[in-house]
Amino acid sequence: MSTIKAAIPPEFQIQTLIHQKKYLVDGVLREWEGATTEVYSTISSREEYQPTLLGSIPDMGEPEAKDALEAALKAYDKGKGVWPTMHVKDRIESMEKFVRQMETKRDEIVKLLMWEIGKSLPDSQKEFDRTVEYIYDTIEDYKQLDRNSAKFQKHDGVYAHIKRGPLGVVLCLGPYNYPLNETFALLIPAIIMGNTAIFKPAKHGVLLITPLLEAFQNSFPKGVINILFGRGRAVAAPIMQTGKVDALALIGNSKSANALQSQHPKSNRLRLVLGLEAKNPAIILPDAEMQLTIDEVVAGTTSFNGQRCTALKVVYVHNEVKDTFLKNFAEAIDGLKFGNPWDDGVKLTPLPESGKPAYIQELIDDALAKGAKIINKKGGQHFDNYIWPAVLYPVTKDMRVYQEEQFGPVIPVLSFEDIEEPLDDMAESNYGQQVSLFGKDVYTLSPLIDTLVNLVCRVNLNSSCQRGPDVYPFTGRKDSAQATLSVHDALRSFSIRTFVAFKDNELNNETIEKLLETKLSNFVSTDYIL
Repeated sequence: MSTIKAAIPPEFQIQTLIHQKKYLVDGVLREWEGATTEVYSTISSREEYQPTLLGSIPDMGEPEAKDALEAALKAYDKGKGVWPTMHVKDRIESMEKFVRQMETKRDEIVKLLMWEIGKSLPDSQKEFDRTVEYIYDTIEDYKQLDRNSAKFQKHDGVYAHIKRGPLGVVLCLGPYNYPLNETFALLIPAIIMGNTAIFKPAKHGVLLITPLLEAFQNSFPKGVINILFGRGRAVAAPIMQTGKVDALALIGNSKSANALQSQHPKSNRLRLVLGLEAKNPAIILPDAEMQLTIDEVVAGTTSFNGQRCTALKVVYVHNEVKDTFLKNFAEAIDGLKFGNPWDDGVKLTPLPESGKPAYIQELIDDALAKGAKIINKKGGQHFDNYIWPAVLYPVTKDMRVYQEEQFGPVIPVLSFEDIEEPLDDMAESNYGQQVSLFGKDVYTLSPLIDTLVNLVCRVNLNSSCQRGPDVYPFTGRKDSAQATLSVHDALRSFSIRTFVAFKDNELNNETIEKLLETKLSNFVSTDYIL
């Protein structure tokens, strides 16, 4: 599919290319004069299909990576830095200053989300708004965390003043499918807890970070946040090899996480906060409410073209309802609207990776060669920048589409007679993030739920898998995650419990009273943030 430029609403047209020449290190927006990489959108702005040039970014390497690391180390200053020792209320003020400036960039960032990764207008707006809400919720939760710590405890004659302290220097790498929301779900809690950070944007969704560079620069002390551009192996690897990074925060692929982790010379000292891949199943029981089930499975398999770790990536349907489900599900998939992100009612949009349609075709060809059929009429139809979702059935375990996390528009379906079949598959899987369970008989559901919660971390009853609301825990078992990302848990993932302890005697009590009275210490404090 191609789009005539005149058909693109004026407010969404690319009028000016963004040649990003600045990057943030040690509080300075430095000018880049080295090699650059052009950034293209797979969305065409011409009648005859052609990828659209959006701009360019610096192609950085080891020298810039080392500079950013040194800046972060200097800002942390072995725990003595201004930021890690700052009072909580002052760090909150910095974050509030940042998010207020961020809110002024909404239209610019939403537009870039659409062009860079092909996310629909409503979903792009939702990603921005949800990220802003996440920051405000993080601030409120941090206030409550500090309030809960504004006290002393006493056990066995020993007082303790317990709070949470920063880990040190965090290397933060975000994903292309939620380049704003999931990246900031790492970066924001890491910074607000007193850590310093080095951040490299994802390979797609990189230009949309540029409108925020000045806000990062003027909201936080120098060196607290350092932003680099380039390839992960060229920038992240040299940083890890120094052994001076205290935490790796990454949302992406487990192979990337393992490769980076292995390059740290003292990996036992490295805190990991990882959101990785998943192969979330839908399990459809005989008594499932069919229309609701189809609506939810369509949303779960095709939202953002299946390019979500929380997408439904394999569907198990009971033999009793298999035929009804497949017929109606195939028709529903074929009824979805394909178009550009700003088109009204669009559900399927161009894929940001130019090689993704060919990869999806490989999975389809492999499945067809091993006995699967394409159930829907439009399945596998090619556009210049897309391939129509193919509903494949029957899928077997020797097919690549069963084994791999497809991260794109192809839907493998398996039927089952005995519920132990999908349960055994889930137990054997490398992944354990979520499951969608469709049915209503409580005598059937009860033992299933009790088992599933021990195989995955979230059981979605009669609804598709998802991350939100962000106040709920977001994590996974096995290769799907390490640590927990939610407003509440992320603050804990990027910090460690630390405390001052003293025996109950006259000298210590007098000293602590003076510390509290003079307010000389930001840590020993019972000040209460309203």
